[in-house]
Amino acid sequence: MTHRRLPFLPLAAVLLAAAGCSSPDAAGPVAVPAPPAEEKTLCLALHRALPQAVAGESRRDPAPRSELTAGWGDAAIVLRCGVPRPAGLGSTQADGVEVNGVGWFSEELEDGVRFTTTYRRTYVEVTLSDRFTDMGPLTELAEPVARTVPSRFASTD
Repeated sequence: MTHRRLPFLPLAAVLLAAAGCSSPDAAGPVAVPAPPAEEKTLCLALHRALPQAVAGESRRDPAPRSELTAGWGDAAIVLRCGVPRPAGLGSTQADGVEVNGVGWFSEELEDGVRFTTTYRRTYVEVTLSDRFTDMGPLTELAEPVARTVPSRFASTD
């Protein structure tokens, strides 16, 4: 496992702030992204490569069912593929981390943290409930993301 800092502010502050929140996980509807066809193809490949368990949580995909979304636990971990570029990604206040070769932009939420891939041909978003105070789920999801969603800088030859 390799971790390399991206040129953003410390991720620890975001994770510590998120860990201080306390709300129960609640499974509710998850917005299904609508990526362009090329990105959707990447998302379908990712969907097939996703593990049946992440961080000890069993796969329980959210409603409505879609090959562009996945979940583990009772909404403890939710993945959406083909999401729009996060508004805060270009900010000088942006925070991020690299986990096993995949860059992630992080955003603090009221009840957890949302991570969105950077420098990939489509954006993959992973939302972690406040139960997670480490990057274990990202460590487990980085390999299928890296394998199925190429870098924006990868050769297309």
